[in-house]
Amino acid sequence: MGGLVHTIQFIFGIVGNAATLFLFLVPTFTFKRIIENKSTEQFSGVPYVMTFLNCLLSAWYGLPFISSNNILIATINGAGAAIELIYVLIFFIYAPNKQKGKILAMLILVIIAFAIAAVISVLAFHGKNRQLFCGTAATIFSIVMYASPMSIIRLVIKTKSVEYMPFFLSFAVVVSCSCWFTYAMLGMDPFVGISTGVGLALGIVQLILYFIYCDKKILNKKTSATDESLQNMGNDYSNNVKCYNDEKQSNFHEQV
Repeated sequence: MGGLVHTIQFIFGIVGNAATLFLFLVPTFTFKRIIENKSTEQFSGVPYVMTFLNCLLSAWYGLPFISSNNILIATINGAGAAIELIYVLIFFIYAPNKQKGKILAMLILVIIAFAIAAVISVLAFHGKNRQLFCGTAATIFSIVMYASPMSIIRLVIKTKSVEYMPFFLSFAVVVSCSCWFTYAMLGMDPFVGISTGVGLALGIVQLILYFIYCDKKILNKKTSATDESLQNMGNDYSNNVKCYNDEKQSNFHEQV
């Protein structure tokens, strides 16, 4: 029975890896634009630095000498850390001089913070206490990462538009968090379970908002098109009346 549970957990971990990798690769479109325009425009580099720290802590937590049977967490977050570091370096290259210093300072602080946490976890803690220390740190920053779309959720409610909340991105969050939440429950891992549970709840909220406001977006487009059509019809009618009156007045003058 234990072998079957472990196999199912491994399958959910593989699917979760694929969905999470998709989430990590979504910003490539943003950075393609940054490279083409040679400017970071109004984009912020802070989320990528913080996600880099989250990936480092989560990858560290997944290592065998910290927690058992979590190697899939270590591998995907290790890959995520590498991807996020590339994003940060690209952002640093094309950012204005004022932002370069801020991004570089944050990156250095993040690396120092992770190094300190890693050293403390190895030297000061052992066994369950080490897992508790690393798991708590990883959970806190994972929740911060998953909670970052709250600003988008507020924007959707305020504007009643899902223009800035792509469906497939929200769907991938739900799939990824569902897989990792199930993975955590099967492996009795409260740290992964808490963070992905929060992410799953927020992802579901995003999908609910999408289905609430996507029809209104379509309806607004139809309404705008109808209004434009009616306006054009009104303009055509006015022009026809004007032409008719001009022609009638011209004929009257000719008869006179």
